[in-house]
Amino acid sequence: MKNRHADGTVSYHADPEATSHQLLNEATQWLQYARGLAGLLADLIHEADAMDCQRVALGLEAIGALTYMGIQCTAQAHVRMCWEGGAKAGAD
Repeated sequence: MKNRHADGTVSYHADPEATSHQLLNEATQWLQYARGLAGLLADLIHEADAMDCQRVALGLEAIGALTYMGIQCTAQAHVRMCWEGGAKAGAD
């Protein structure tokens, strides 16, 4: 689930039942979206005779948001792996 804040930032709240493996897969997916958008934006800029700076800025902001979502997913996966590791160590 993602939420947009008043200041324009996005936060990511993962499914509490998701495993760290699932979160890392999601992070990869977000980063692939960002990569695809970056490639598309680069192609459009290369082919354009004139640039619309507003649209380029919007595309860059979208890439930033997608990348941030990937980072959030990765961070939550890391926390879950640490939590799972601590639970296993405590059980021993």
